[in-house]
Amino acid sequence: METEMMNFTKTVLGIELGSTRIKAVLIDEKHIPVASGEFEWENRFVNGIWTYPMDMIKNGLQTCFANLKADVKAKFDADLTTVGAIGVSAMMHGYLPFDKEGKQLAEFRTWRNTITGEAAAELSRLFGFNIPQRWSIAHLYQAILNGEEHVKDIDYLTTLAGYIHWQLTGEKLMGVGEASGMFPIDSTTKDYDGTMLRQFKALTGIDLRGILPKVLVAGENAGTLTESGALFLDPTGAFKAGIPVAPCEGDAGTGMAATNSVRVRTGNVSAGTSDFAMLVTDHAPGVHREIDMVTTPAGLPVAMVHCNNCTSDINAWVNLFSEFALAIGHPTDKGQLFTLLFQKALEGDADCGGLLSFNYFSGEGVTDLDSGRPLFVRLPDAGMTLPNFMRTHMLSALATLKIGLDILTRTEKLPIDKLYGHGGFFKTPEVGQRMLSAAVGAPVSVMDTAGEGGPYGMALLCAYMLWKDEGETLEDYLDNKVFSEAGSTTVMASEEDIAGFSAFLERYKKALPVERTATEVV
Repeated sequence: METEMMNFTKTVLGIELGSTRIKAVLIDEKHIPVASGEFEWENRFVNGIWTYPMDMIKNGLQTCFANLKADVKAKFDADLTTVGAIGVSAMMHGYLPFDKEGKQLAEFRTWRNTITGEAAAELSRLFGFNIPQRWSIAHLYQAILNGEEHVKDIDYLTTLAGYIHWQLTGEKLMGVGEASGMFPIDSTTKDYDGTMLRQFKALTGIDLRGILPKVLVAGENAGTLTESGALFLDPTGAFKAGIPVAPCEGDAGTGMAATNSVRVRTGNVSAGTSDFAMLVTDHAPGVHREIDMVTTPAGLPVAMVHCNNCTSDINAWVNLFSEFALAIGHPTDKGQLFTLLFQKALEGDADCGGLLSFNYFSGEGVTDLDSGRPLFVRLPDAGMTLPNFMRTHMLSALATLKIGLDILTRTEKLPIDKLYGHGGFFKTPEVGQRMLSAAVGAPVSVMDTAGEGGPYGMALLCAYMLWKDEGETLEDYLDNKVFSEAGSTTVMASEEDIAGFSAFLERYKKALPVERTATEVV
């Protein structure tokens, strides 16, 4: 593309604050990524809370945006001062309370915390609806049960995406998919469930409508970038105010958009630091502690299996191998090392040769564990080879997800015709797809744009808001205007792979008491 031909008012910008990186993706009118920027970060465990300090959130966002501007400058020899629309997404759930003056009342409690068991259980019974521990309403009610002093001063309760949107626009609102991780949504009204709001008020005396964000659906305008919002994003002052802003969304919703999985009977799996599977349904299944009910960005019901732990243990082992390579005088690029070790997993025994691991850095709701300890276990005569070792950690990363999915497919009889995968687990071609396919017994596809992930999905939601036709649904917009000619690769596991995963999972489930004991004694 010629530099002078780039009209940035005909681009849209998606930004996502994920668990290990903040990334911005700029796409053009053809929905093709043209520039990006990112910032790497990690959550911290402070005073028993998984959190990100607020100064790190702001600095990380600004660094990510500065890197995007630098990429635009390098590619187009132009200064990025405006775009057609902006949207922000982030890790769903969690707890960010503020008082009337906008003062933060408690540390940011992320999705990773499993400290709300009492509240989640009581609310689930009250509503007849599963309330996971990481949901905002569970955090609020647990704070009430704990007698936390700040609760009486809460004027606004939001999520990380909702907070950033508020700073950019001054608007206290969010997209319905993100809102569905705060409080249950009625998909007929595309708003918080009225009956459950009344039940909560009767229980606590708190009218949640007064403190929760307003709910919008995809395609609605969610405000404009203010002068202070522009400076919050770009403290140099070069980026201009007045830009339309799309409803903020959660990483689940942007993952659905990025993989064209927003239509009924489609599904996707996001696999990175955490992993989750989303199946869009035409009805709500029965109530299960392991299954969350959220929505698409357009408000359709989605059955979600969310697992707190996925690739963190793999990353730790790869770091160890990287240290070994350096120690013997052969330093290896981390990306090349991941590719090599992932590919080795394909050479392993289908059932991992008797090796077993638990990837639990933190607690895991699906298996009812409030904390975690990464474990590697083997029989004395097991096949202790590098391929089996790597395959073990890859299957372990998917094992808890599979336990949850079995409830949907076997108990609730929800069909899985095909899944779309995205996230770091699928970065090495074929390997992650084959492992997931072995787990679910269905084909797994990865789109060519999957590497851009959530920020790309957020950019698509901006594009839909800006460029949709009158009456055009999000499903039709993605089908007809974005993905009609999109490239993808599809992998189906062999029967041997499927049987091997099943055998591995049986060992995994039988050994869960070992993991539980480890959390008590280590």
